[in-house]
Amino acid sequence: MARKISFINYKGGVGKTSLVVNTAAALAKQGKRVLLCDFDTQSNASIWLLKLDRWNKINTSDIGSVFSIFNKGAQLRELIHQDVVEGRAGEKLLPGLDLLPTTFNLVDLESDFEFDPAQPPYLTFYEQLATVEKNYDFILFDCPPNILRASQCGVFSSNEIYVPANPDALSLIGFTLLVEKLQKFHQLTASFRKGTMGPPAQIQGIIFNSIKTGVDIEVPKMRMQLRLNQFKTAKRAAPTAKIFDAQIRDAMVVRRAVALGLPVALVSSESADSAAAGENVINDYRKVAAELLQHVKS
Repeated sequence: MARKISFINYKGGVGKTSLVVNTAAALAKQGKRVLLCDFDTQSNASIWLLKLDRWNKINTSDIGSVFSIFNKGAQLRELIHQDVVEGRAGEKLLPGLDLLPTTFNLVDLESDFEFDPAQPPYLTFYEQLATVEKNYDFILFDCPPNILRASQCGVFSSNEIYVPANPDALSLIGFTLLVEKLQKFHQLTASFRKGTMGPPAQIQGIIFNSIKTGVDIEVPKMRMQLRLNQFKTAKRAAPTAKIFDAQIRDAMVVRRAVALGLPVALVSSESADSAAAGENVINDYRKVAAELLQHVKS
């Protein structure tokens, strides 16, 4: 069965999408079958991996994005872009990494969209996901910094939750708020869960991301660890939850990768300095993927 993982923090701007995309790519490079589901209405992961030309075709269509599951009755399996990363000639550059894309119209799910209270969007999505789950080792959800309807689809379907964080006070506040909102969401959705779904997803880890050169993260890390310990004691985080040993440094090559529409691991740097920086960051994502593979679920 696929490991289904949401990446979310109530603080935006923590580099969540770069973490999700490049971790997904690192897992695919190791031969894992990965589906990345984009639930962030900014569509950053979708634009990154599809590039603008392919993404624009979906954005200007009535069907093709994740929202069409809800407003058009589309089937999830028909929306997936298999081996999504392509070269200029359309050649497949990273077999094993698939994408369920989103577009800006996903914002309509939050307000204008009407649904049967007996069939909320997160349940519809869960049922659709079950039809493709057997095809993957990992299903990763890129969630916006909230637990509104789009995020709920990922969180409800997940077995695990990981929190991208920067070494600052706002990330700690965002983490604290996330745990509070998660508890309320799990309580509200308990009646929709079946025994075969397993327990609601808990926080399994915190991953420090986009760490700038020269920044000392030991004090922020200690504060985050204290808060995590409090939540574990209160059984509001998984007993196995931890701060990852692997952490991602900030590097220009990540922003270059976005512009090229490639994961960092596929970017060929042009100078010795940028090659070294790129290789360092590639190794960072490899280490996160390796730690994720080894991490014991509760």
